[in-house]
Amino acid sequence: MTNPPKGRPTYCTIDLAALRWNFQQVRKLVGPRVKILSIIKANAYGHGAVEAAQALAQAGSNGFGVATVEEAIELREAGVRGGLVVLTATAPAQVDEFQKHNLTPAISDLKTLAAFDNLVFGKHGPALGFHLKIDSGMGRLGLRYSDVDAWLPAIVSLRGLRLEGIFSQLAHADGDAEFTQAQVKNFETVVERLRAAGVAAPLLHLANSAGIIAAPGAHATMVRPGIMLYGCYPAPEMAQTVTLKPVLAWKTRIADVKELPAGASVGYGRTFTAKRNSRIAALPVGYADGYHRLLSNRGAVLVRGKRAPIAGRISMDLTMIDVTDIAEVAQGDEVVLIGRQGEETISADEVAGWAETISYEVLTSVSARVPRVHLNSEPSKED
Repeated sequence: MTNPPKGRPTYCTIDLAALRWNFQQVRKLVGPRVKILSIIKANAYGHGAVEAAQALAQAGSNGFGVATVEEAIELREAGVRGGLVVLTATAPAQVDEFQKHNLTPAISDLKTLAAFDNLVFGKHGPALGFHLKIDSGMGRLGLRYSDVDAWLPAIVSLRGLRLEGIFSQLAHADGDAEFTQAQVKNFETVVERLRAAGVAAPLLHLANSAGIIAAPGAHATMVRPGIMLYGCYPAPEMAQTVTLKPVLAWKTRIADVKELPAGASVGYGRTFTAKRNSRIAALPVGYADGYHRLLSNRGAVLVRGKRAPIAGRISMDLTMIDVTDIAEVAQGDEVVLIGRQGEETISADEVAGWAETISYEVLTSVSARVPRVHLNSEPSKED
């Protein structure tokens, strides 16, 4: 059993050995020649970006993808080397930061492209490498694949930028193979059109976790695993293809246990009323910690290896559970919100189902006030 941090006993453990294991499953799926850009945006999906990057670097990651310049700078200042691609928030006003910290912008529109190019060229310094985003059917960011002849001249005439990568985003690789194949074809058509114009990039990537597992034809020269690194499947049936290990466990301890008579209510709004004499335990965790309020009266936790239902509304700092049917529950007992206890397990996917969302949101919603305890920082022979 892991000892919690001193003070408030609500914390997450992060199993870095499991993270490295999941990375190796990606490597097995894509083979030795395909590069891996590990996605560690949003604090590595809530797992701790610096620690995750260090562990993934040990495992052989070829680079890292983040969402913002600030995320990238945090990694650089922590000593993380290698490629850092800022995939979303690329503002020309931050061009100095890109150059100073050796960061790679992903650019998805002509206005931003021209602004970066003019700023870098005007400094008379070395060209800045960038990745060009193509909209192959996602309908979100990116230069539209069908308009390639309209925007191609802008790529050919760049003076301050150097094209290092071309990428796109798969919209439904976890459920629509036909549409995914169409996106792959659209992407390949753009790549060939660029090559014919004398513009080539060594890094081609469009496979996210779902694409890595379900669409081998989308692997190209690099892939971008995200959620699968953290032990969650983009779709349940993908567990038949690859075995992943959960990385994050979320725990707390019982703060108080009280006896309530039948008819007594619990929490704001009195949404739970005891139908019998009941034992209700208070947990020092709430929606300010990222424990979704939608779990009120529908979620469950693990206590003494058994499931205890949430009783009443989750509040900002507290959650109440019904432990009437679990013997000898006492103040200080360990409680598992996500993870394993005894023979029982509650996964991030199960919590997501209760909260009517996806595992991505459950993991990234765990707030900064919940300490992360990183385990197995050094690789073992089993990793």
